[in-house]
Amino acid sequence: MSKSKEKMSRGILFMTCALPLLFIGPAVIHFAFINKLQPLFWVVLAIGILMCLGGIFLAFRGLLKITNSIFKS
Repeated sequence: MSKSKEKMSRGILFMTCALPLLFIGPAVIHFAFINKLQPLFWVVLAIGILMCLGGIFLAFRGLLKITNSIFKS
């Protein structure tokens, strides 16, 4: 397989890993704000924020790898 196809498949892998995080993260944040009086509110909120940031990071890296495989030969 050529080098650009390997980079493209690696970028798509990053994007597929980012997709669940981008959907689950806001749901976890929402559940944290529903249960504000629970003792683990801050822990659940931090986990949700980290999931969202991880999804954004993986999506950025995936898009970067995909665009590099297309435009850099």
